[in-house]
Amino acid sequence: MAILDRISLGTYPFIAWPTWLAGATIMILLSTVLYNLLLHPLRSLPGPKLWAATPIPFTRAWLSGRMSSNIHRLHEKYGDVIRVAPNRVSFAHPDAYNAIRGHRKAGQPEHGKDPVFYKMSMHNILGANREDHSRFRKILSHGFSAKAMQDQQPLITQYIDLLMDRLQELTKGGREEAVTDMGAWFNFTTFDIIGDLSFGAPFGCLESSSYHPWVTAILKGVKEFAMLLVMNWFFPSFSRVVKVLAPWNHPAKHTNEQAEFARVQVVKRLNSGVERPDFVQALTNGSKANNGRPLTIEEMAMNARLLILAGSETTATALSATTYYLATYPRVQTRLAEEVRGQFKSEDEINFFSVNRLTYMLAVLDEAMRLFPPVPANLPRKAAKGGDVILGWQIPENTGLEIWPWAVNHLSRNFTEPDKFIPERWLGGDSFEGIVFDKSRHSALQPFSVGPRNCIGKNLAYVEMRVILARFIWNFDLALADEKSQMFPKAKSFGLWVKKPLNIRLFPVRHVSK
Repeated sequence: MAILDRISLGTYPFIAWPTWLAGATIMILLSTVLYNLLLHPLRSLPGPKLWAATPIPFTRAWLSGRMSSNIHRLHEKYGDVIRVAPNRVSFAHPDAYNAIRGHRKAGQPEHGKDPVFYKMSMHNILGANREDHSRFRKILSHGFSAKAMQDQQPLITQYIDLLMDRLQELTKGGREEAVTDMGAWFNFTTFDIIGDLSFGAPFGCLESSSYHPWVTAILKGVKEFAMLLVMNWFFPSFSRVVKVLAPWNHPAKHTNEQAEFARVQVVKRLNSGVERPDFVQALTNGSKANNGRPLTIEEMAMNARLLILAGSETTATALSATTYYLATYPRVQTRLAEEVRGQFKSEDEINFFSVNRLTYMLAVLDEAMRLFPPVPANLPRKAAKGGDVILGWQIPENTGLEIWPWAVNHLSRNFTEPDKFIPERWLGGDSFEGIVFDKSRHSALQPFSVGPRNCIGKNLAYVEMRVILARFIWNFDLALADEKSQMFPKAKSFGLWVKKPLNIRLFPVRHVSK
């Protein structure tokens, strides 16, 4: 009893204080959970109670790489609007795009970018505030105009030529079939193209048939971004501790290294004094023509770094997904091949303008991007000051607003037979082979987003994909080469996909002169 009396009186504080601290911690956690469930302004929204009570389920799902499928499952069960964390709401109805990201009425504040998610993009067009975004977009638009794309066609075409040369080498000049990882080849091509457009020189991926170290660092950094994001979202103190105690292993270290590489390359390109139709030239001309502040060297570097990732990995992913589905659905491949090979007398006729005649190809690309969106993850916003009514629900200010493309695109309420690859759903008819399409919610497909912050490179991406795919199908028939490649759609995603190998058997096509 004496010992117990001393503990109760604090004689042994090394026992009393930990007990008191643990008890206080439990009380704080319990009160937080009860508040989230019973008193929080979002308490009446549908969704799993465990996700509403604590951010742990959201964090686990994000770090697992399976967040999109988890969100899809929840939307199928609970509806178009669900609470996925104490202060985060996910939307799956197509009207949510315009409600959250669309143009606002006069006097209405914008639902701004999530400051934590875009912390590393505050100085480029992706994460900039409204004023800087307008300035960046006005200047960058010079590099994505119709005139710029026309001038860029020879530059881009030389890398598509090189891709076809490499594939012809694999097939012994078109005499033998061959097996190769087309996912890697598409990455080689798009990184070389965007490297030349952004820095004035390619990464040399097609020449060496391998990844440049900087490209490898970008692809490996996808998982690191997911870890850094969760740390900053929910455990910012832990992130700061890691940065102080282990700076060499902090995820932000590699991001900073990439930013420095981009700065060096941009300065090198500017100092070259060469006039050529690339993004640096467009940024320079746009800055001179802009009445407001021109871009600084750092802003040029940050935007160039963004263009490298956004203009290469996403395009390569769309082409890889399209190739997978064409190899998996012979009926679609046959129809596409008939369109491509029937429209042109020779491969030389395939260019930026002639591919606009390929209507079925556009449907094929859109359907592939629906099933396997190039950016599968949410690009979160924060509800504007004063909150908003979205899809009939009152959403308080500073609430995280989320739209997960993969989940939206696979939702049975949005698409008939959502897990099937049916390009015909994007053509004029209302049915195909007995399947009647409900097209009332087809606007749910938004691979390039909507509103004033939609993808500035949409037109370039489409024409690049169409030319590469048309020439690819002109030269080869396709088939999956192994069981591993059948697992391609099962890839994990951490903002972007961590893609699985896509080993494709190439069968060279012999054309008869017309």
